[in-house]
Amino acid sequence: MLKVQEIRELIKLINDSKIDEFEYETEGTKVILRKNRPSEPSPAAVPVTQAQAPVQAAPVVVNPVPADSSVQPNQEELKETRVDSNLHKIISPMVGTFYAAPNPDAEPYVKVGSKVNPDTVVCIVEAMKLFNEIEAEVKGEIVEVLVENGQLVEYGQPLFLVKTE
Repeated sequence: MLKVQEIRELIKLINDSKIDEFEYETEGTKVILRKNRPSEPSPAAVPVTQAQAPVQAAPVVVNPVPADSSVQPNQEELKETRVDSNLHKIISPMVGTFYAAPNPDAEPYVKVGSKVNPDTVVCIVEAMKLFNEIEAEVKGEIVEVLVENGQLVEYGQPLFLVKTE
């Protein structure tokens, strides 16, 4: 049975996330949390359209500097993301706190360049005081870590990019 404080934490996490509905059931107790957003149409009210052909994405430059800017950016601030069909995103299956290592004194589970298999644990996401090990689910090499240790992550948020084999 959930305690009142745990329910309050759940409400705060759901409220701060992009999740519109959350259901939890255990030992005959069911909790359903829903956000009321009258400005957004419900999924049932959105008309179904035909699928469009996929669009090939071009490289994206994050933090571009305007041409008329006299300030030169720090090279570390510029980051280019390329679309690569061999990159797999390991995503967060829940809202929680991202931890790169099993404890603060330990080495991270993986880092850039680490080889992973489908059952390799890559991180922990803590939700409601439960520590959930996240596995790679693919075979390959970690090419980018997308979140910082201790960062709050959303459901479906990419955590790692893996170059699959």
